[in-house]
Amino acid sequence: MSSSNLFKATVNEHLEGLPETMQSRLYEAPATCLSIYRLLPPIAKFYIMSMVFSERPVALRDLDKWCKPGTRKVQFESLKRLKSLHLILEDRQGQYITLHPIFRKNFRDCLTGSQAPNAFGNLCLTPAEVSVSISFLDSFALSKWETILHFMVGTESTPTPSTSVLSLLKSGGLMEGSGSGLRITNTGFQFLLQDVNAQIWTILLQYLNLTQDLNMDPVDVLNFIFILGSLELGKSYTVSSLSTTQVNMLADLKDYGLIYQRASNSGRFYPTRLATTLTSESSALKSPARAMDQALESATSQQPSADQSDDAATTSISGPASAAQGSIILETNFKIYAYTNSPLEIAILNLFVHLKTRFANMVCGQITRESIRKALYNGITAQQIIKFLETHAHPQMKILAREKLDKKIEFDTNNNINTAGGAPQSQIDANGTVAQHRLEILPPTVVDQIKLWQLELDRIQTFEGYLFKDFASQQEYDVLSNYASEIGVLVWSDKTKKKFYITEQGKSQVVDFANRKLKRE
Repeated sequence: MSSSNLFKATVNEHLEGLPETMQSRLYEAPATCLSIYRLLPPIAKFYIMSMVFSERPVALRDLDKWCKPGTRKVQFESLKRLKSLHLILEDRQGQYITLHPIFRKNFRDCLTGSQAPNAFGNLCLTPAEVSVSISFLDSFALSKWETILHFMVGTESTPTPSTSVLSLLKSGGLMEGSGSGLRITNTGFQFLLQDVNAQIWTILLQYLNLTQDLNMDPVDVLNFIFILGSLELGKSYTVSSLSTTQVNMLADLKDYGLIYQRASNSGRFYPTRLATTLTSESSALKSPARAMDQALESATSQQPSADQSDDAATTSISGPASAAQGSIILETNFKIYAYTNSPLEIAILNLFVHLKTRFANMVCGQITRESIRKALYNGITAQQIIKFLETHAHPQMKILAREKLDKKIEFDTNNNINTAGGAPQSQIDANGTVAQHRLEILPPTVVDQIKLWQLELDRIQTFEGYLFKDFASQQEYDVLSNYASEIGVLVWSDKTKKKFYITEQGKSQVVDFANRKLKRE
């Protein structure tokens, strides 16, 4: 069984798969340009910012001078992303690149504030009859989203989501069956362990795949989704400035908890935190269970101070009760304790933990080989399990992990000072921590064992790619294989037989480098 992540249909890959003409239409919306820029890797953002105010073409060979040595892999991935999105255009000789003219103009307008007044929605200037607070929007969004998750895991007495939500769950392969016989699939098990932003994008991308069946313009749909990611939380926006397609989307987006509208014929709508964080690097929801959040909040706010009482009414979805707080404690003997009474939280833990005891506000269990193998057979990967446990780890585990890391760094620093007069600069990263150490929230023995259990099932891995052989000299082999390794596309190499194997995506880059290198020599 392959342990590859089935959720590769990210928004970036969806955008890359669109035709060039459709991508150009997307770049006509300033909000879309800004959102796409946010989703790019750091070096790709650097390239765009370096070219956005200059219309002169840039030589490809000069790009290497813009970055530090040894970053060819990151440069290759960034250029590949920009080319697939057609954000950069090459000349016929493939020596110079320029920024997409439509994207440059609209993105530059966003940076200088010269975009059209309604580029990011029209605010309602008249006050609403009933005020809507941020805390209400958070509660509404969380209720809608948890209803979907509770329905997927089969929580008793959970209301059935709307017809549009059920159709997306079925068409996306998250659930199968019909009527009351709907049941979660292997893909659905993976979906439950995803970050909330990834879950929302999974639903939205499936919604985009159905736009043609719904007679909706996919560019109009994508633009509205990106506009939602740029709106301000707690503000109301007019419906009159939306297109017919976007107005029809409001009912569906309300079912997902992305917007709030008092009535279907209301002239205003409110984006929720699930919508305003669509293109953000921060997650809207770190805890999948509101019940757990309420239990933690009540435990930490039994005696609030004067300052705390003022903030209690505005606790957001990503506030201290949910984002900063965790509930799971994992011991080196594989025992796990979760301080929660949420059926959803318990159901998710039951996917990969053998639960033994349940109390009023806590469940106890143990991670076993059988429980992990059951999760792996359901399509869940070891990395997803580890990520879930780290995200929901108890605050005390994070404090202990930080103290342990500080002691290691202090010990190594003192040794370097005593032996070499100071820590080498190459061992210290941008945050001031020693590079060979990292924050280990979970016990390393447990993390390694979970990965080993997955390797038991992944004895054979297949890679699609190309084999390079029959080199004229050892030097020619060394140059090309080293370059393939630097850009991160090398899968296998044999120096004695002068053969190496690269990924399918890296072929064009290695061939272009070989042609330039051989012609020069």
